[in-house]
Amino acid sequence: MAVQSILPRWRGFNLLDAFTTRSDGNFHEDDFRWIADWGFNFVRIPACYTLWIENNDAYQLHEPMLEKMDRVVHLGQKYGIHVCLNFHRGPGYSVNRERKEPYNLWKDEQALRAFCFHWSTFARRYQGIPSSQLSFNLINEPANEQYDGMTRADHERVVRKTTAAIREVDPDRIIIADGTNWGNTALPELADLKIAQACRAYTPTNISHYKARWVNGENWPEPSWPGTMNDGIYWDRARLEAHYQPWADLARQGVGVICGEGGAFAFTPHKVVLAWLRDVLEILSGHNIGLALWEFRGSFGILDSRRQDVAYEDWHGHKLDRPLLDLLKEFA
Repeated sequence: MAVQSILPRWRGFNLLDAFTTRSDGNFHEDDFRWIADWGFNFVRIPACYTLWIENNDAYQLHEPMLEKMDRVVHLGQKYGIHVCLNFHRGPGYSVNRERKEPYNLWKDEQALRAFCFHWSTFARRYQGIPSSQLSFNLINEPANEQYDGMTRADHERVVRKTTAAIREVDPDRIIIADGTNWGNTALPELADLKIAQACRAYTPTNISHYKARWVNGENWPEPSWPGTMNDGIYWDRARLEAHYQPWADLARQGVGVICGEGGAFAFTPHKVVLAWLRDVLEILSGHNIGLALWEFRGSFGILDSRRQDVAYEDWHGHKLDRPLLDLLKEFA
């Protein structure tokens, strides 16, 4: 059976120091050191474009914050870790509702022009850095028509135009497009574009987001694995394999695939997290698809997650979830 062979099987973490409008962009060198020491080779950097603009003007760039993004790239080079820059918020779109964008990336030409401007800026800034060290992940988790009016055709138009803008500056840069439906739907219509695509590992959501208030998960029944029910569907290993099959099919068409995010919230019973995530990792690894855990530090992560059912190990002043780390290292 053919497996994903365009991208390396990247394994690592999302680092969130430029994630929201309130972030400071002060990434921790220790994170890169520890990630490398533990045998991982990848970090994804979800970033908010408003951090590097001034006066709410998409074309007025704030150089000090761009220099902080430069530092992330340099830290990746220093520790032999591939850095994937992602717009978690780009001009006209984000799944994060903390800010209302002045225009719609999927519908408004003004937003698309600004979006291409920002990606072209990064393409010029990092021209000459090989794709083995740096990739561009265009926009985090495009939703769907029911959610925000975006059609597959809208999404395809944005991806094709942005890809062309990047390639005009840097033809060899690895470009990654998240699947639609929040990263869950593979997009064979983009196969000819020769870009990679990214899926998610948050399915079933009653495991990954149990008690998460932002998805109204506070009143969900406590999940189990295998054999949990989610939205009337019975989930086990076989159902999970079927969920990832479209991504395996995409890989067989010669499309690079990575799972750009995945993990489970701190309230999910730890034994359920470990059992479910093992199945996810085995399935993805079987297709040579890597995974970046959401997140490194925090409620989904291996450090300082505040889970109540873990015997934490002290790690340089942090609380380390050693069993979760050990599971991830099995697949590193």
